[in-house]
Amino acid sequence: MREIRADEIKRAVKKLCMDANYYLPQDVIDALRKGYEREVSPIGKDILKKILKNIEVAGKQKLPLCQDTGVAVFFIDLGQEVKIVGKSLEDAINEGVREGYSEGYLRKSMVADPLFDRTNTKDNTPCIMHIRIVRGNKVRIAFVPKGGGAENMSRVAMLKPADGVKGVKRFVIQTVEEAGPNPCPPLIIGVGIGGDFEEVSLLAKRALLRKIGQHNPNARYAELEDELLVEINRLGIGPQGLGGRITALAVNIEHFPCHIASLPVAVNLQCHAARHKEIEI
Repeated sequence: MREIRADEIKRAVKKLCMDANYYLPQDVIDALRKGYEREVSPIGKDILKKILKNIEVAGKQKLPLCQDTGVAVFFIDLGQEVKIVGKSLEDAINEGVREGYSEGYLRKSMVADPLFDRTNTKDNTPCIMHIRIVRGNKVRIAFVPKGGGAENMSRVAMLKPADGVKGVKRFVIQTVEEAGPNPCPPLIIGVGIGGDFEEVSLLAKRALLRKIGQHNPNARYAELEDELLVEINRLGIGPQGLGGRITALAVNIEHFPCHIASLPVAVNLQCHAARHKEIEI
């Protein structure tokens, strides 16, 4: 059994919170540059140029890429041979978020109660954690600061099995079309298919962690990713919703077995500031 001190996890999370909000992953930057080359709309091209400049300034000056530094979402793979010592894993993660958002001058966006007492918690906690137990003696932590604009336009549908591929495509495209400019395109689109009501949402969000250009290993799902990306970019929504060819940079699909009577589908939209960062301890 390997012992990992909670304070080590706290420090790692603190750094993840700041770095993810300052530095965009290289695959996203590369996709935006390719989008700039392919965009035919003068306004769309200018917007992409400004987005790339914003990324450059944020990285150099250690400033948030976007004023909405999001809900702190964590996907944690906890090795079954790991023992967390000093305090609980949950407390360590929340303390890391608290320190990272405070010392990193990141906007705090969490309210204490969703309906009756919408008072800001003032430290961006509590965070959201999805923990799964895996083999080994390490902890892998993936952090996603999820902004409200894109998250608000995400959707879940419990389709009928008879709806099939056409029904899935119709729902995904309709979700993007109805979202329009609200999620700040160009988008990365996470799609979950299968599982049940809650699992399909997690699949869609996990899909956002995949690098742009890395397809689903199943050839049929990889083909569906390509087809959806082409059709979505034909919508003409364009960068920031002002028209153009580049509405989305990628469509990533994750799937899971499901009930014989069900065909759950979830679409989790991610804006062009597709921030995420991972660390292994």
